[in-house]
Amino acid sequence: MSAAGIGRTIALDASVLINFLILDRTDLFARLPSLRFVVPEPVVAEIRRPDQAVVIQDSIASGHMRAVRVESPVELGKTDELRRLIGHGEAACLAVAASRGLLVACDERGRFLRLAEEVLGEGRIVTTPGLIVLAIQAGSIAVEEADEMKAMLERHRFRMSFKSFRDRV
Repeated sequence: MSAAGIGRTIALDASVLINFLILDRTDLFARLPSLRFVVPEPVVAEIRRPDQAVVIQDSIASGHMRAVRVESPVELGKTDELRRLIGHGEAACLAVAASRGLLVACDERGRFLRLAEEVLGEGRIVTTPGLIVLAIQAGSIAVEEADEMKAMLERHRFRMSFKSFRDRV
């Protein structure tokens, strides 16, 4: 995400949300003052682990993120169209982002990225590593903590192509 994305709202997909749940760091969403985070209800429904679902509800209640409904005819239609190609949560994120002019936080590649660029245009996707970099830049976490987060995510099979966040900031 470029500096142009600062001061924007980001729709969270399950891939990024789950990474921050694994880290037990959904609080970082509130510690990036120039960003607001929303989570479409179909994404919330994708979180099946009861302990993680509780954390999401607590994060919503605490204002770290806001749940949003996919309810306008445009969003519902776009979600249905995209569901033929990608999962329900991903489709809802793209539909909400397109309709409301939001960014999308998603770690998916391949088909999702091609569709996102087609639906949203380039430069509207942010990833888990991108959000962690923003947290470092905001002074919310240190590089050493970010590297510990990277190691934890890698133990959960989320690989990053760089050695240290020090190389990214």
